Amino acid sequence: MSTTTLLAIIATTWGIAMALAPTLQIRHMIAIGSSSGISIPYLGVLVIGFALWLAYGIAIANFALIIANTIAFVVGATTIGVARHYRA
Repeated sequence: MSTTTLLAIIATTWGIAMALAPTLQIRHMIAIGSSSGISIPYLGVLVIGFALWLAYGIAIANFALIIANTIAFVVGATTIGVARHYRA
């Protein structure tokens, strides 16, 4: 296995772990029934960034970018949804 392939596997795996990290925040919001400590605008900036990186990954057909940023976008959007739910 080449160094480039190994780095791509490691980067994709770590990207997926980073993309799933906000699920910890979702779990916390559900547990306490509040999202008062969460910055929704900050999450919005992140989700827009994920969408842009996803579009770039699609444009260059880079599966490492596509996989990680698809998951990050979905989890980020879900985090915003849960945060908004607990603000109502």
